[in-house]
Amino acid sequence: MLPREKVFRDPVHNYIHVRHQVILDLINTPEFQRLRRIKQLGVANTVFQGAEHSRFTHSLGVYEITRQICDSFQTNYPDLWDDSERLVALCAALLHDVGHGPYSHTFEHIFKTDHEAITRRILCDESTNINRILREVAPDFPQKVASVIDHTYPNPQVVQMISSQIDADRMDYLLRDAYNTGTNYGLFDLTRILRVMRPYPDGIAFDANGMHAVEDYIVSRFQMYQQIYFHPVSRGMEVVLMHLLARAKTLYEAGRFDAAYNPRLLIPFFEGTWTLKDYLKLDDGVLNTYFTYWLDYPDPILKDFSDRFLSRRPLKSVTFTSDTEHLLPDLKALVAEAGFDPEYYTAENDSFDLPYDAYDPSSANPKTQIEIMQLDGSLEELSTLSPLVAAISGRMTGDKRFYFPKTMLQPASDDADSTYQQFQHYLLNGALINLR
Repeated sequence: MLPREKVFRDPVHNYIHVRHQVILDLINTPEFQRLRRIKQLGVANTVFQGAEHSRFTHSLGVYEITRQICDSFQTNYPDLWDDSERLVALCAALLHDVGHGPYSHTFEHIFKTDHEAITRRILCDESTNINRILREVAPDFPQKVASVIDHTYPNPQVVQMISSQIDADRMDYLLRDAYNTGTNYGLFDLTRILRVMRPYPDGIAFDANGMHAVEDYIVSRFQMYQQIYFHPVSRGMEVVLMHLLARAKTLYEAGRFDAAYNPRLLIPFFEGTWTLKDYLKLDDGVLNTYFTYWLDYPDPILKDFSDRFLSRRPLKSVTFTSDTEHLLPDLKALVAEAGFDPEYYTAENDSFDLPYDAYDPSSANPKTQIEIMQLDGSLEELSTLSPLVAAISGRMTGDKRFYFPKTMLQPASDDADSTYQQFQHYLLNGALINLR
């Protein structure tokens, strides 16, 4: 334990309390400090200008909520909670996102990386500072922490603190993202939820008198996904970023990349030969620096997408459904007719979320359902008690969008058969309509 508690000021939790030397040492590692340079919400700051917060601040927040849960369990349920599990829970909470790369999900899609697998590598690879510090606790401690993150740790209470349908990770990012985007969708009563959270032998449940606070959390999460995480302009900027990286990779693989503009730190990823050391050198700023160089690149597509990303010029979009999906080739042909390469200047993007789902062992990724503990000690699954949650349980929400250059929406001309007019005939009220 530290001789005196260390605190970090935080806009969401006020103070983040650190009492263990190992936690402070982990925070001070280069691998964890790298998270200061990776934005939590990727390109969402192009829509919500306050969304500049980092994965560093989020990780500290998840740690703090987990610390509060452990304190509550130790105080109120000492017969059901083994406080010797506290340190593994706190370390897993702090380190759960340490494997994220720059502009996380877009980078993963292009270079086929997996931030969860890389998180486990950072914890278990003896070359990292994080591994060295964890091994000072016990030789097998890095593997224990990693097993919490990959859901194989034998204590389900610890696993559910970090990863379940209502966990420290989700609770922090909803509150933190709401705060930084300047929206109220993600706000819920964290204090009340922590008060009614309780351990039982097979995991974590919630007292029946706190069910409405849990309902509020579920609805807040639903609203944040619809209004913030699935925002069509943010997704348009993600498409720009994805095509920018894809174009750079294509040019390099074809041997056409101008050596004067070589992105040295990205080359191992272009070649598929990257190491953990290569990965840990990357952050948002590294990519932005290369994009700035490429503003002068001779390839017009790479140059244009670099400018689009840095100057916030997203592709526009319309929604489409399975009934109108067959029209996309016609739209792509019109985009090509207007002078744009449809491989880069069009895209299909779908974003869907399951706000809440009851446990189904036959599903590909079964969820840990939210249990409500009755006065007699019996457990009831949340959606069987809450008509509100039942209404959205098991229902996927989101949409499919077709992205294209804004030029395709330029005002009508005298020529009714112009490429732009033909394109716009397919659109109505932001959606693709079936003309056949």
